[in-house]
Amino acid sequence: MTGKGHEQDHSPVFDTVVHPQYPDLYEASIAELQEGLQEGLFTSVDLVKAYLARIEEVYLQGPKLHAVIETNPSALAQAVELDRERKKRGPPWNSDLAQGQYSHSAQRRYYTRVAIYARTSLMEAPSTGSFALLGSIVPRDAHVAAKLRAAGAIFLGKANLSEWARFRDNVPQGFSGRGGQASSPYVHLGDPSGSSSGSAIGVAIGLAAAALGTETDGSIVSPSSANNLVGIKPTVGLTSRDGVIPISEHQDTVRPMARSVADAATILTIIGGRDLRDNFILAQPAHVPDYTQALNAGALRGARLGVPRRAVALLDDIRVAAFNASLKTLRAHGATIVDPTDFPDSEELLASDNETIVLNTDIKVGVEKRGTRGIDGALSAFDLDALLLPTDIAFTPPAIAGFPIVTVPLGFLPTNTPLAPAKPTRESGPNMPFGLAFLGTAFSEFELISLAFAYEQATHTRLKVRAFPAAIPKTQLAELVGK
Repeated sequence: MTGKGHEQDHSPVFDTVVHPQYPDLYEASIAELQEGLQEGLFTSVDLVKAYLARIEEVYLQGPKLHAVIETNPSALAQAVELDRERKKRGPPWNSDLAQGQYSHSAQRRYYTRVAIYARTSLMEAPSTGSFALLGSIVPRDAHVAAKLRAAGAIFLGKANLSEWARFRDNVPQGFSGRGGQASSPYVHLGDPSGSSSGSAIGVAIGLAAAALGTETDGSIVSPSSANNLVGIKPTVGLTSRDGVIPISEHQDTVRPMARSVADAATILTIIGGRDLRDNFILAQPAHVPDYTQALNAGALRGARLGVPRRAVALLDDIRVAAFNASLKTLRAHGATIVDPTDFPDSEELLASDNETIVLNTDIKVGVEKRGTRGIDGALSAFDLDALLLPTDIAFTPPAIAGFPIVTVPLGFLPTNTPLAPAKPTRESGPNMPFGLAFLGTAFSEFELISLAFAYEQATHTRLKVRAFPAAIPKTQLAELVGK
């Protein structure tokens, strides 16, 4: 760990001891956790205790990552109830559950799916990182939270975030009055990005199985990119914003962040769908698909993917080189890369301040939605299935249009990257992650998930670099089972 007078440790030393019988909570998938619960290797109570202990290790102790504002005082009671139901009824009779899949007609799950939440209402906890809402009690769960609770999720708590999404004041990314300054688990005092900073940090090092956050422009995919995660920002209207403190009703959306495309797809399947409290939901298709069915490792074969090259040119040489290398990987797995395929309105996107004008008005009274000819224009003009961009420059066009984007791990800054000064966080440093984004038209999540999954399976980038050692909690299930 880097501190005053110290250099960052880049060595691949992992002193966490994992019993071979139990999944490693640093990387455990939803499917692995379900399997362990169904086989009786551990209980929901064991799992919640382990996650809470891991949070305690790195929150205000050790590297003080400040990923969590507060834990849920009801989490253990919920776990006890789920264990009781599982024991009473036996293994779930829906065989899809063992594969981490979700059936819309399936009855209640008797397993634990644990998430850290940011900017969605929970009965057990107030929302946001602002003292202005401290002590507020919401009348009900946010719609997406209620759907996860009905599916058997246990809410571990509320994640830290950039207070008010940095929209009311120019605070650092990852800072809130209640939660303090969150920082990266990959670079000591590194910028975690935002505004869903704590959600990304917590999932990256296994403080939870997955997390939710919200996005106006980058708040999902940017911290996912900076923390080596998968993030799915869905089409505005696919997931309900009921219970979300918004910036823009025209751009805001709720989404999952996870360590794998499979886990993110599982959660998106659960939280998508109709809700009469959000009129934008009326635009969604009559049937929201099971996105776990999109997990096709061969999806790149025959796909036509376009590169808005003018946007790529805005990045540094390291990210551009990694992006260009990803194009070779995609070609090797059967994709056709069309390069360049610049947006028809790329000049306007680069020069315009339209989005700022929209948001400054939208947070108060609401405005007409902006046009979509950027992404749709490029897809149509070049007969493309999706567009590709480094995540760091990918999120504004789909934000303005309300279109989906999926980010997956792409690479890391070299180990000899100088540590930038901490002001209060560092803009760059050794091993800082960055991502690759797949962009598409409205409600094209199924296709984007397929492409992202195929790339993920071809590269397995996430575990090529782990968080710095002090940021990795040591607590594992073996220490707590049955205690």
